[in-house]
Amino acid sequence: MQRALRLMEAAAEHPHGTTAKQLARRAELPLSTTYHLLRTLVHEGYLQRDRGRYSPGEATLGLTPAAPRHANTAGWLTTLSRDLDAAVYYALYVDGEVRLTHAVDGPSHAGIQEWAPFSESAHSHAVGLCLLAQLDEASRRDHLDRYPPVPLTRNTLTEPETVLSRLARIRRGEPVLENGEYERDTVCAAVPVTIGAVPSAIAISLPRSESHRLHSTAQELKARMERTLTSFAFTVTE
Repeated sequence: MQRALRLMEAAAEHPHGTTAKQLARRAELPLSTTYHLLRTLVHEGYLQRDRGRYSPGEATLGLTPAAPRHANTAGWLTTLSRDLDAAVYYALYVDGEVRLTHAVDGPSHAGIQEWAPFSESAHSHAVGLCLLAQLDEASRRDHLDRYPPVPLTRNTLTEPETVLSRLARIRRGEPVLENGEYERDTVCAAVPVTIGAVPSAIAISLPRSESHRLHSTAQELKARMERTLTSFAFTVTE
């Protein structure tokens, strides 16, 4: 798995494409191993090959890592929503912006309605906080300078330094929890998706009446993503 991720990260540094030899050198892998992994990554959609040059594929830039085993991202998220009995969301941080690409209602209740632009309110929702936590401090400050925190509910943190301190305390790979900070009657959790160089995250939301199961559902979401990554690792090393 680590070897495949190193290749994908190396390819992400060259969005217009680079050669297998350059990728092997950057990822510090034997050329024979590199070719083997590249064939699998191209087949699964994580990389694309054009005239001998490799660049990030659709699965790396915009799909969940479950894509190899599921027909499409929306279908996989629908399955996840059903299994967790929660609304599910997938978002990316691209070119300094939060981009929510998918949202699936839960089987028992609808997802959050975007009444304040998600792209401008990352300080207030779990998926935005999870994305910002994957950035360095300078990038976090830049985001908050461009989108100053504003109060959306009485629980929303509005002091930039307080938000930055919160982000600094988020442990790598751990779920980010949010309690009615974007929408008063909704609680949320998000986990990072750690494939490729583009920060991304999967989140769930529950009504406040079910807040008692937010922590356990967030841990199950984390476990599901870890199993998915393990499955991906077996795929690329066969």
